[in-house]
Amino acid sequence: MPKDERGSMYDALLALESGLKGDIKKLTDHRPEYRLRMGDWRALFEIEGDEIVVYRIRHRREAYR
Repeated sequence: MPKDERGSMYDALLALESGLKGDIKKLTDHRPEYRLRMGDWRALFEIEGDEIVVYRIRHRREAYR
């Protein structure tokens, strides 16, 4: 991930602490259950109790493989 986009993704992930805000979609038939979209990048995560677990951050071409 380019350095100039890392900060934006980090800020978007921190914003998840105050609720699922942003370009978030619940995925069907896929693990992890949620994705956060930031430009061409996807963060795939799940909610486990009161924690958000980020499994991977990948470019959109590679995110769902």
